[in-house]
Amino acid sequence: MQAYLLSLLQLTDPALPVGGFSHSAGLETYVQQGLVHNTASADAWIRNMLAANLAYNDAAFMSLAFDAASQGLDALLPLDEQCTALKTARELREASNKLGLRLIKIFRQLQPSPVAEAYEKAIRLKEAAGHYCIAFGVYAYTLGIPKSDAISAFYYNAAAGMVTNCVKLVPLGQLDGQQLLFHLQPLIRELTIATLQPEPALLGRCNAGFDIRSMQHERLYSRLYMS
Repeated sequence: MQAYLLSLLQLTDPALPVGGFSHSAGLETYVQQGLVHNTASADAWIRNMLAANLAYNDAAFMSLAFDAASQGLDALLPLDEQCTALKTARELREASNKLGLRLIKIFRQLQPSPVAEAYEKAIRLKEAAGHYCIAFGVYAYTLGIPKSDAISAFYYNAAAGMVTNCVKLVPLGQLDGQQLLFHLQPLIRELTIATLQPEPALLGRCNAGFDIRSMQHERLYSRLYMS
């Protein structure tokens, strides 16, 4: 067994107490508007979120943060600033900040990392916002996890969270959810290769539909999730 494998499993464990279970990334709006209402529409939503959103946003920033971690805080701060600017929906921005801080608080007790400590200090001094994807990239680098495996796990963790939320909200059967997740594997492999070297000009590629539904989530009459 590779030495990094258990660290990777812990970093992406759905049971890691960062609070991801309380965020739907706008899915709750899609469900209440009837846009995601069965297995097929849930599958389409998840695939679009992975390929048209995460690939140009959180996953791309995670990949860039992995590379920047070896260069220190000065290389991370521009990524943090750009990530903040591209998260136009307030709830998504706040969710990313909260999850990022919780991830740092957990792993600073487990794995010393000068660059992660400098990033946390910059967040406290309000020199950085702090984002989950950037903290994930920093700790994946610090833990000695190969970049391609870290990216695959980042996509898988996001996909598993989306499937879990679809099972709860649509709702779907547990077996339907597992079938969706299993059949996402080819897409995750494809996106992993594409995300190894993100194209800077495509960072934050516009996803107006996702952003609008996330903004509308603030005004839903009833809500189970924070985003």
